[in-house]
Amino acid sequence: MRRTIITAAALLSLMLPALAQETATAAMKAPDGSDLGTVTFTATKSGILLVFVEMTGLKPGAHGFHIHAVGKCEGPEFESAGGHIAGGKPHGVMAEGGPHPGDFPNVHVGQDGLLKVEFFTDRLTLDESGDGALMDADGSAVMLHDGPDDYVTDPSGHSGGRIACGIIQQPG
Repeated sequence: MRRTIITAAALLSLMLPALAQETATAAMKAPDGSDLGTVTFTATKSGILLVFVEMTGLKPGAHGFHIHAVGKCEGPEFESAGGHIAGGKPHGVMAEGGPHPGDFPNVHVGQDGLLKVEFFTDRLTLDESGDGALMDADGSAVMLHDGPDDYVTDPSGHSGGRIACGIIQQPG
């Protein structure tokens, strides 16, 4: 019995690296520094990035949701995060030649202030180089805006002020 357990444990330890997936997270903060939730990025074997957003305490309604080019979130206006990861493209899914790699659909917060949504994207990676690299030399940040994105106006879709920001970081 003991030999079976040891053999099973050894096999499991060999399989764990294959089961592990590359991830990164962003702890979302309000301008006053309070915690609002997290955004998790998971690289899949298909090359698609899974983005999971879970936040609370937000203003109900539609909000622009973008990935910004610099991994800094200095409040209260979060301008330190720079503009969207653009990849040389115009802003918005409705713009010819768009969208930016960092453009996402609007998110909708319920009357309870809760936001929970999943996205897939093939325009971003957890790599350190390339047009959609989240982990490049200056990092990247997740941004939630006060209003909805109009999906066309460059550079940010008239989505209003920056109301939540999180620096994307990998574990370890």
